[in-house]
Amino acid sequence: MTFHKVCTLDDVWEGEMTEVEIGDHEVLLVGVEGGDVRAFQAVCPHQDIPLCEGKFDGKVLTCRAHQWTFDARTGRGINPGDCQLATYPIRIEGNDVFVQVEGVTPLFAHS
Repeated sequence: MTFHKVCTLDDVWEGEMTEVEIGDHEVLLVGVEGGDVRAFQAVCPHQDIPLCEGKFDGKVLTCRAHQWTFDARTGRGINPGDCQLATYPIRIEGNDVFVQVEGVTPLFAHS
């Protein structure tokens, strides 16, 4: 499994988010409260809306379209609670942020 360098910690401050592309994967990096960085699928599982267009307060990601909300630590759905964001393994080396995309498939709600 390969980790790809996507940015530095200076690109993902606490309470901020940024989207990166790795091959055909769109990955959303979030700086969660406390300083950790997490990596999730970059589109809402509801209707494929880019999550970077929504809101993020350091704890909760909110999709702009239908206000679906997700826990920024785990990717679990808060409202509705039966959804989940695909999580990408992340590694920090010094100031560099690396993400692994192999074997991860974005999740989508069943209509």
